[in-house]
Amino acid sequence: MARIPPLPPREWPAEMRQALAAIDPVTRGLPAPDLTRRPSGRDVLASLAHHPDLARAIMVLNGYVLLDSTLSTRQVEILALRVAARRASPYLWAQHLFAGREAGLTDEEIARVAFGPKAPFLVPLERALLCAVDDLVDDGAVSDSTWESLAAGLDVRQLLDVIVTVGCYATMASFMTSLDLEPDPRIPELLAGG
Repeated sequence: MARIPPLPPREWPAEMRQALAAIDPVTRGLPAPDLTRRPSGRDVLASLAHHPDLARAIMVLNGYVLLDSTLSTRQVEILALRVAARRASPYLWAQHLFAGREAGLTDEEIARVAFGPKAPFLVPLERALLCAVDDLVDDGAVSDSTWESLAAGLDVRQLLDVIVTVGCYATMASFMTSLDLEPDPRIPELLAGG
């Protein structure tokens, strides 16, 4: 049971509804994802509804990471899944398992992300992305060798986006796990359908 009960949507303050605009793809001219085939993220939003100012700040960053990053959607999802694996966050993992599939990751590739940088058949840049997550989770900084590998395939803006993307998802993993949020119970059904 969640440590802070999520607020039912009918109880959300108006400021919370405004905060959600920062993560709405339609406001950026992008198509809305088909959320009927994804686990619900409502408990995260409903928990943030207790603090609309914090929600707005998180939505701006999360909206950037998901919708405006200089990294490809595939690269963002690799980073998010590796953070979820390293931080043992089932809620984050469930959300990004489906988003990763939509970004073109196969189940085999997702398993490699969970296994980590020593998994077989990784391309060098994706191995470096996994190493960057591990470095940041373990030491709070990307190591020189990882940086060199990343810099061989990414420009300066992309390098900065790697660090911030990992930080964003590490924060969300802490939020989800600390509040003891439960993943959507429909996940087995969604997996069976997909």
